Amino acid sequence: MFTPKYPPQDTAPPVNATVPRRCARHPAPVQPTPPPVAPVSNRPTVQLTPGSALALAAGGGAVVLVVGAVLVSMLLAVAITGVSVAVVAVVLRLLVKDLNNHR
Repeated sequence: MFTPKYPPQDTAPPVNATVPRRCARHPAPVQPTPPPVAPVSNRPTVQLTPGSALALAAGGGAVVLVVGAVLVSMLLAVAITGVSVAVVAVVLRLLVKDLNNHR
């Protein structure tokens, strides 16, 4: 079931065939090699119409805008949190300093 099935080989010579020998006076004729042929794909080709290309570009632009907005909002949230922690640290430092001065 999982073993590959290979197609039969058409170009293999028979097993008991003998190869004729060539002498130095009569070399074997040179056969021109055929040009390589591109393999044929079984997958369907995707053809974009102008409308579908425009829809694809608009969808990509919308994705870029949404991802950008999410990233900017996350960066803004981190910045606001950092500023608020710094303000709290300054206020606590002043309170502790004031508490030590009154004693």
